[in-house]
Parts: sequence; C-alpha cells; structure tokens
Amino acid sequence: MSEHYDTLETRDPELREGQAFAAVRAQIAHAKRSSPAFARILAEIDPDAIVDRASLARVPVTRKSELLELQQANRPFGGFAATRWGEAARVFASPGPLYEPEGRRADYWRLARALFAAGFRRGDLVHNAFAYHFTPAGSMLETGAHALGCTVFPAGTGQTEQQVQAMQDLAPDGYVGTPSFLRIILEKADELGAKLPSLRKALVSGEAFLPSVRDALLARGIAGFQAYATAELGNVAYETEAREGLVIDEGVLVEIVRPGTSDPLPPGEVGEVVVTALVNTDYPMIRFGTGDLSTQLPGTSPCGRTNMRIKGWMGRADQTTKVRGLFVHPAQVADVVKRHPDILRARLVVSNPHDADEMTLHIETSTPHTVNVPAVVASLRDFTKMRGEVVVHAPGELPNDGKVIDDTRKF
Repeated sequence: MSEHYDTLETRDPELREGQAFAAVRAQIAHAKRSSPAFARILAEIDPDAIVDRASLARVPVTRKSELLELQQANRPFGGFAATRWGEAARVFASPGPLYEPEGRRADYWRLARALFAAGFRRGDLVHNAFAYHFTPAGSMLETGAHALGCTVFPAGTGQTEQQVQAMQDLAPDGYVGTPSFLRIILEKADELGAKLPSLRKALVSGEAFLPSVRDALLARGIAGFQAYATAELGNVAYETEAREGLVIDEGVLVEIVRPGTSDPLPPGEVGEVVVTALVNTDYPMIRFGTGDLSTQLPGTSPCGRTNMRIKGWMGRADQTTKVRGLFVHPAQVADVVKRHPDILRARLVVSNPHDADEMTLHIETSTPHTVNVPAVVASLRDFTKMRGEVVVHAPGELPNDGKVIDDTRKF
C-alpha cells in the first residue's frame, strides 16, 4: 500500500501551501458573492490580502456550535450555502437538526482518497454500513467508493443477522461504517457460525477507532483504517499505512487554534480543529470551527505523503459531542427537560466502559420516586435518535457547574 492516490499527496509543502492560499482567496471571493452569511461575516476581509496563515488568522471563525442557532434563524442553511434546489443533488439532516447540501460533483465529499489509503481499489465490493437516511454518511462513502471504481452494497445500519447474511452471500472485499458496528457484525457472525473470509479491509469513521479494536480486527485478518470527516466539510484527514496520525486531505486547509479564539497554535499544542474548504463551492466553509480537539504532529508521514498531519480526535472543545457517529447537542438535552416539567436539571454522561459508546441521562427531580423513567428514555431517543439510560437523582445531587454534556470516555 505504498502507492499514492495522486501526485497532490507528494507535493513540495511550500508549493502546496502556495496553491492552497490561491484557492483560499478564490473561495473567500466566491463566498462573499454567493453566500449571504459569508457576505456578512467576511464583509471586512479583502480576499487578495489572505496570503498565508498569519493573514488567514484575521478571518473570523464560524463554529459548529453556532451553526445550529444560525440555521434555526434562517432555514435551511443559515445563508451559508451557495447553491439552490435543483443545483444540489441531495440535502441531509444531522441531529440538531443541521441541514447540509450535497452537490453534483463526483466524489463530492472527497472520500476516495481515504478509501485508497485504506487499501480499497477499483473492482472491490464495499459493504457500506453507514446510515443512508437523514445523515450524509452513507452517501459520503458511497460516492467516494464509486469515484474509486468500486461497487457498493448499501447495507445501512441495524439488522445484524441480515448484514451477516449479505456478507456471506456477496463476499465483500471491505467494510465502511463505524468500528463498533463492525465489531457487532463480526460477533454475530461468530454466534451464527458464519465465516466471512473475503473481508480483509475496513475504513471506519464516526467514532474513535481505539487501538484495542484495531488490533482485534487485525487478529481476524482485517486491516482497519480511520477517516475523520464531517457533514459540513467532507473528508478532513485520513489514516495511512504509516499509522502515525492522520494526514490532512488535499481538499482542505487545517489550522489548530486556541479553543474559543481565532488564534493558531504551534505544532504540539492541543487546540480546536478549524478547517477551510478549498474546492467545495456549494457549501464554502471558511475557517469552520469543528469543535474537535487535536494537535499537529511534526514532520511528514513515513508513507511519503507530505501534507500536514494531526494526531486524531482528542475530545471536544465545546459540549457538543459525537456518540456512535452522531452529534449530540446541549439543546437536545434541553428539549428533553422541556418535555418533562418535573425535571429540574439534567446532565448527559457519555462513556465507553466496554469500548462502545454509552449515554446516561442523569436527571434531578423533586419527585424521584414517581418520575416516569420510560417516558424520559423515550424522549431522549426522540431528540438524539439514539438509545440511552436514565438515572434519577434528588435535588442538589448533580454538580451545579453548568455542564450539560459530560464526555468521560477514555481513548
């Protein structure tokens, strides 16, 4: 797997930086013309003055944590999209809800490069276990696989026994989806006595890819790699055979900034991942604060790719967090509280005691012995689209620290 997807990956870093900033200037000019939101945000920014990272730091950061409020005030896209119905091929909804357009350009989300780095090649059959409804994940990987010349089985999520049956019948070369769901499928196959010898590679995303899970896959003969992608930006970074961090995708420019600010941090400092899209003119995100924490690794990858590398996902810079591949926002916890007036305070704890994400909603109520726990469980699922447990507390038992989502996972 020492070959590369194209010559962009091995460019001289100075050449890449110069070409990237030419694309940034064009993107800023386009966004000011075509996106009402960016026309306002970038009103004082001269595109021609953005020549390097120091000058880019003067451009305001638009954070994911702010995007929901901006979209709610101006549906569907908060004025950020530079496309319209008929021009866009699809529109998706992520929890919140946040709406994202998909344009008609081939490999719109730029996942072909990550798939190639994970060992996928033309002629492969890909078992795509990402969701195909509401969220863009299924389409993100399918369009990337098609651009690479692969055939895709649109498995989607759930129905574990049918997933195993399809893998037995079709003999896919590789899997794409969350790592936890792949583990569930393989354990179900073991339970059923089903053999899946064709499965030899995987590109996983949507949640942390723990070393223990990676090693367990390798023990089964499956080489798993991870990609870091978002619904607003498409692919941001991807793992290579070097296994030393994630290499930044050629279609974006990434900065690590001090959380809550626009100030870039030096390599080695942990901060928020801020991304500028270089080629997406339908949804031209400029200095988009993902809310994810990471750090820039020094030097270049031993695999020969010369772009910047980041360590990978290291937590959240805000209280919005990702659980089982879906974002959970503090506003969704607030919606649960509003539906049940007897809840005085709520705190959603996200954990992974068995290397799988779990959600527990801790609630304070003045009537702890009579609260309708099943109804609260149902509300949590309604608003987050995921299962979770509910634990009831008496008034004053939860910390009064303003924290709505507490991510206690260990990676």
